[in-house]
Amino acid sequence: MVAHVTTVAFLGLEARTVDVQVQIAKGGQKFSIVGLADKAVAESQERVRAALSGIGLAMPFQRVTVNLSPADLPKEGSHYDLPIALGLLAAMGIVDAEQLAEYLIVGELGLDGRVATVPGVLLAALHASGNDLGLICPAAQGGEAAWAGRIEVLAAPGLLELLNHFRGTQLLAAPAPAAAVEGAPAPDLSAVKGQETAKRALEIAAAGGHNLLMSGPPGSGKSLMASTLPGILPPLTPEEALEVSMVASVAGALEAGRLIRQRPYRAPHHSASMPALVGGGQKARPGEVSMAHLGILFLDELPEFERRVLDSLRQPLETGEISVARAALHVTYPARVQLIAAMNPCRCGHLGDPALACARAPKCAADYQAKLSGPLLDRIDLHVKVEAVTAADLTVRHTS
Repeated sequence: MVAHVTTVAFLGLEARTVDVQVQIAKGGQKFSIVGLADKAVAESQERVRAALSGIGLAMPFQRVTVNLSPADLPKEGSHYDLPIALGLLAAMGIVDAEQLAEYLIVGELGLDGRVATVPGVLLAALHASGNDLGLICPAAQGGEAAWAGRIEVLAAPGLLELLNHFRGTQLLAAPAPAAAVEGAPAPDLSAVKGQETAKRALEIAAAGGHNLLMSGPPGSGKSLMASTLPGILPPLTPEEALEVSMVASVAGALEAGRLIRQRPYRAPHHSASMPALVGGGQKARPGEVSMAHLGILFLDELPEFERRVLDSLRQPLETGEISVARAALHVTYPARVQLIAAMNPCRCGHLGDPALACARAPKCAADYQAKLSGPLLDRIDLHVKVEAVTAADLTVRHTS
C-alpha cells in the first residue's frame, strides 16, 4: 500500500505542492527517504522514529520508503517531519488516508511527539487556501495560518493530539487570527534640534519614496534622523502587511504568528556579508534587503561596507526584487525598499574643520568617497550635507 500526504516546498515566496508517498513493503526493517532531500529532511527518519516511540507506537519491521514528489524539486527544512509521520501512520492503517488527503501538512517533530514551529506557515496556508485544502500546522502557529482566510486549520500541539482528533476522541479548536504586531513607536522627527535642511530632505524622501544619502561629521544626528523616518511614512495597507509578513514567515521571523503592520526598518552592520545583505547562503534565505521590503534599509557608515556587497544592491534598487541563484536552486525575493544611507565625509569625519581634520585632507576625503561606485550613487536620488550641530541649536526649545 502507498499512502499519499500533501505538503509544500518553498522557493522564495513561492510554495510548490509536494506529494509525500509512503510505502511499506517486505524486505527487512529499513527507512529510506528519496526525492532530492537535504540533510534536515533525511534526518526526519530519526525524529519520526523517536516521535512514534514517544506516543507508544513502533515502526513496522518492514521496508519503509518515502518518496517526495516531484523528485527533481529540492526539498529543504524540517517541516517534512509531520507529513512523513502521518503518511507512515496512514500506510500502517492507523489514520484514515482519505481524511489526510483533505489537508496540507507542515510541522517539525520533537522526540517526544510534540509538533514544533517551522518557517513559512503563512505561505503554506495561502497555498492550501488556493488549492481548496485545509492545513495541519504547529499549535503555536495556528494564529499565523488563520490569516489565510476561510480554510480549516488544525493547530496541533503534538502527534498524539492529532491522532485523537482524527479518531474523534479529542477536538482541536479552530485558531483565531493572531493580533497584528504594532511595534514600538519610532522616534519623533520634531524632537531633532537643528538640521532643518536634512529634516526637509527626509520629508521629501518620505513623500516621494526617494533614496537618500546623508553626509556629515560624527555626532551630527544622521542615524537619529534616519530612525525617525518610519514615523512619517504612511502605514502599511492590508495587502502590503501580508506581503511583509510572508517574507518574515519564510525567514522564520514572524513573532507568535502575528502579522506585521508597521513598515520594516533594518539597519545591518557594515561588516554584513553579501548573503546577509541580499540573501543566499546554503538555503537561499532572504537577506536584509528583502526583510526591509516595503520599508527602510538604513546603511550607516556606507563606505565601510565592502564594495562588492554594496554593488550587489544595484539590482534590487532598480527592479524591486532580488534573484538568488545557486547550482540547484533559483529563487526570487521582493525587495522594494527605500534606501537611507549615512557616511562621514572622510575617514576621520572632520573634513573642513581646521581644528580636527587630519593632515591628509582633502586627499583622504577623495579616497574615502571613491569606495562608492558611480552606478550605486546614481540610484540614490537625494544627497544632503549634514552640518555639525551647534550649541545654539541644542538650546532651542520646540513648541507644539
